[in-house]
Amino acid sequence: MVPVDYYVILSAILFTLGALGVLIRRNPLIIFMSIELMLNAGNLAFVAFGRSYEVAGGQPFYTGQIFVFFVIAVAAAEVAVGLALIVEIFKTKKNINVDEMNSLKG
Repeated sequence: MVPVDYYVILSAILFTLGALGVLIRRNPLIIFMSIELMLNAGNLAFVAFGRSYEVAGGQPFYTGQIFVFFVIAVAAAEVAVGLALIVEIFKTKKNINVDEMNSLKG
Protein backbone atom coordinates (compact mmCIF):
# COMPACT_ATOMS: atom_id res chain seq x y z
CA MET A 1 0.00 0.00 0.00
CA VAL A 2 1.25 3.48 -0.88
CA PRO A 3 1.75 5.72 2.18
CA VAL A 4 -0.56 8.67 2.67
CA ASP A 5 2.43 11.02 2.67
CA TYR A 6 2.96 10.44 -1.05
CA TYR A 7 -0.61 11.38 -1.82
CA VAL A 8 -0.39 14.50 0.32
CA ILE A 9 2.85 15.56 -1.37
CA LEU A 10 1.29 15.02 -4.81
CA SER A 11 -1.78 16.96 -3.69
CA ALA A 12 0.41 19.85 -2.49
CA ILE A 13 2.31 19.91 -5.80
CA LEU A 14 -0.94 19.96 -7.81
CA PHE A 15 -2.40 22.68 -5.61
CA THR A 16 0.74 24.79 -5.99
CA LEU A 17 0.66 24.40 -9.78
CA GLY A 18 -2.99 25.47 -9.79
CA ALA A 19 -2.31 28.48 -7.58
CA LEU A 20 0.56 29.54 -9.83
CA GLY A 21 -1.72 29.19 -12.85
CA VAL A 22 -4.30 31.47 -11.25
CA LEU A 23 -1.73 34.07 -10.26
CA ILE A 24 0.39 34.09 -13.42
CA ARG A 25 -1.97 33.49 -16.35
CA ARG A 26 -4.39 36.14 -17.61
CA ASN A 27 -6.68 34.00 -19.77
CA PRO A 28 -9.97 33.24 -17.94
CA LEU A 29 -10.17 29.72 -19.36
CA ILE A 30 -6.69 28.90 -18.06
CA ILE A 31 -7.65 30.42 -14.71
CA PHE A 32 -10.72 28.16 -14.54
CA MET A 33 -8.59 25.14 -15.41
CA SER A 34 -6.16 26.11 -12.65
CA ILE A 35 -9.00 26.43 -10.15
CA GLU A 36 -10.21 22.97 -11.17
CA LEU A 37 -6.67 21.64 -10.63
CA MET A 38 -6.68 23.13 -7.14
CA LEU A 39 -10.06 21.58 -6.36
CA ASN A 40 -8.88 18.19 -7.61
CA ALA A 41 -5.76 18.47 -5.44
CA GLY A 42 -8.06 18.94 -2.47
CA ASN A 43 -10.12 15.97 -3.62
CA LEU A 44 -6.99 13.81 -3.73
CA ALA A 45 -6.16 14.81 -0.16
CA PHE A 46 -9.72 14.06 0.99
CA VAL A 47 -9.66 10.59 -0.55
CA ALA A 48 -6.16 9.85 0.76
CA PHE A 49 -7.02 10.79 4.32
CA GLY A 50 -10.39 9.08 4.16
CA ARG A 51 -8.75 5.90 2.89
CA SER A 52 -6.11 5.89 5.63
CA TYR A 53 -8.61 5.77 8.49
CA GLU A 54 -10.90 2.88 9.32
CA VAL A 55 -13.82 2.70 11.70
CA ALA A 56 -14.27 -0.16 14.16
CA GLY A 57 -14.48 -3.55 12.50
CA GLY A 58 -12.04 -2.77 9.69
CA GLN A 59 -14.59 -0.99 7.52
CA PRO A 60 -13.22 1.91 5.45
CA PHE A 61 -14.18 5.45 6.38
CA TYR A 62 -16.07 6.94 3.39
CA THR A 63 -16.24 10.55 4.56
CA GLY A 64 -13.46 11.60 2.15
CA GLN A 65 -15.36 10.24 -0.83
CA ILE A 66 -18.52 12.02 0.30
CA PHE A 67 -16.66 15.35 0.49
CA VAL A 68 -15.26 14.73 -2.99
CA PHE A 69 -18.78 14.24 -4.34
CA PHE A 70 -19.86 17.64 -3.01
CA VAL A 71 -16.69 19.37 -4.22
CA ILE A 72 -17.22 17.99 -7.74
CA ALA A 73 -20.84 19.19 -7.71
CA VAL A 74 -19.78 22.70 -6.63
CA ALA A 75 -16.99 22.72 -9.23
CA ALA A 76 -19.43 21.81 -12.00
CA ALA A 77 -21.74 24.64 -10.98
CA GLU A 78 -18.80 27.05 -10.79
CA VAL A 79 -17.65 26.16 -14.29
CA ALA A 80 -21.15 26.50 -15.74
CA VAL A 81 -21.65 29.97 -14.27
CA GLY A 82 -18.10 31.08 -15.03
CA LEU A 83 -18.21 30.02 -18.65
CA ALA A 84 -21.58 31.71 -19.11
CA LEU A 85 -20.07 34.93 -17.74
CA ILE A 86 -17.07 34.64 -20.05
CA VAL A 87 -19.31 34.14 -23.10
CA GLU A 88 -21.44 37.17 -22.21
CA ILE A 89 -18.40 39.36 -21.57
CA PHE A 90 -16.89 38.28 -24.87
CA LYS A 91 -20.13 39.13 -26.68
CA THR A 92 -20.16 42.67 -25.31
CA LYS A 93 -16.46 43.58 -25.18
CA LYS A 94 -14.96 41.28 -27.86
CA ASN A 95 -12.10 40.61 -25.44
CA ILE A 96 -11.67 38.27 -22.49
CA ASN A 97 -8.40 39.56 -21.05
CA VAL A 98 -8.64 39.58 -17.25
CA ASP A 99 -6.54 42.74 -16.84
CA GLU A 100 -8.92 44.77 -19.00
CA MET A 101 -12.12 43.62 -17.24
CA ASN A 102 -12.46 46.01 -14.33
CA SER A 103 -16.23 46.39 -14.42
CA LEU A 104 -19.27 44.57 -15.73
CA LYS A 105 -20.67 47.68 -17.38
CA GLY A 106 -21.22 47.35 -21.13
